[in-house]
Amino acid sequence: MSDLTFQLIALGIYFAAMIGIGLWAKSKNNNLDDYVLGGRSLSPTTAALSAGASDMSGWLLMGLPGALYLTGLAEAWIAIGLTIGAWLNWKFVAPRLRSYTEVANNSVTVPAFFHNRLRDNTRLLRIFSALVILIFFTFYVSSGMVAGGVFFQSSFNQDYHTGMILVAGVTVFYTLFGGFLGASYTDLVQGLLMAAALVVLPIMAFIYVGGFSGLEETITEVNPTAFSLFAGTTFLGILSAAAWGLGYFGQPHIIVRFMALRSPADAKAGRRIGIGWMLVTVVGAMSAGLIGIAYFAKHPEATLTDTTNAESVFLDLSQILLHPFLAGFVLAAVLAAIMSTLSSQLVVCTSSLMEDLYSAARPNNKLSDSASLWMGRAGVIVVSLIAGFLAWNPNSSILSLVSFAWAGFGAAFGPIVILSLYWRKLTNWGAIAGMIVGTLTVFIWGYNPELKALMYEIVPGFILNIVVAVIVSLVTYKHDPEVEAEFDAAVTAANAKR
Repeated sequence: MSDLTFQLIALGIYFAAMIGIGLWAKSKNNNLDDYVLGGRSLSPTTAALSAGASDMSGWLLMGLPGALYLTGLAEAWIAIGLTIGAWLNWKFVAPRLRSYTEVANNSVTVPAFFHNRLRDNTRLLRIFSALVILIFFTFYVSSGMVAGGVFFQSSFNQDYHTGMILVAGVTVFYTLFGGFLGASYTDLVQGLLMAAALVVLPIMAFIYVGGFSGLEETITEVNPTAFSLFAGTTFLGILSAAAWGLGYFGQPHIIVRFMALRSPADAKAGRRIGIGWMLVTVVGAMSAGLIGIAYFAKHPEATLTDTTNAESVFLDLSQILLHPFLAGFVLAAVLAAIMSTLSSQLVVCTSSLMEDLYSAARPNNKLSDSASLWMGRAGVIVVSLIAGFLAWNPNSSILSLVSFAWAGFGAAFGPIVILSLYWRKLTNWGAIAGMIVGTLTVFIWGYNPELKALMYEIVPGFILNIVVAVIVSLVTYKHDPEVEAEFDAAVTAANAKR
């Protein structure tokens, strides 16, 4: 059989498995609450690996290796910041969010939690939160579609748009039917596949370049500062890169896994599993980028497919070094990274459309379970089409699209999540004001080249959100015994069950 046949068989097995899981999960979805949160039934392993897989997306296997290939370890500050941020998120947000969302009228979405926690009778907070999710997830979903197009272009010399449509189509199909459980269990499989690929390929490449001595010598010849964490950086540059970790507190597709845990006690095991997985995969991705420098320097006959952003380095190495059948599963791992994020984001978009926007706009017009499910699925298709339009340009950078969406969620939601869980005096008006300021700051700062070059937009957005939310809350705060009792109940539940 030809190399292409082996690879297509591997990909066919992967696609069949993902569709099978999605169709299996369909039988578990009896209403919209099941579809968007899975009945709060996730084990720590499933929650941890699905959160990691949906978090990393194509950036882990394409964006990060490409960044290190071009620049060196100075780009590792993003990975360092993300690892620290993920640990803090599991440690301080996961157990309390799990308990508080259940205490606060069994909230199944992030906007619903804000609404119930802060007694927002105006519904403005819930509506604005849902709009923020739809806007920024459209950019985020676009990044996954771009990654899918680049994947097929690099791996099979296929048309970018054909690959983009195929990846998006399969993901939308199993997400439409499987919902949250389908996304979570496919993410579990995809997370394991990603970890295996990020261990096997760097080891193979390491052997081919001659071990440590050959690796270090060749990389240093090509880029003398490749192994320096500080070369070409500034204090603000390092702070800006590490600040990616701030984004974790506000990513709906990640923190919804905390809400779906069986109990707050599961957060401890989830943290250990999730951070262990993250360390393995991040180190593997960075190793692939650095080893790629040595390999392509030693083999000038081999060339990168993506010479602009080097985001194909992991794909190209797998094609060159592995047996076609194994290379097919490595390619499936890249697809897994892309599709796991896409599916999770589309489920959150569905929940925002139906649980938040529709419910807030028409609170007295409750749809049947079947009608709400199908309207949610229709929303998934609409978001997918808009994201596809944004991703149609093959020159869009995956890292740039992810960067903007990550900053948007981190600055808009992160401070409000933390304050909701740890500060009694946060009010609905403080949350609304802070969220608006954080969102506008990301747009203004992110689209100003001079400001963006100075600092990643998540930093000013996050800080201004907190400052405004605290000031407005102090001005508008009124003691509410019911809110106080609910806060105490959530804290007690989170602490008692650890």
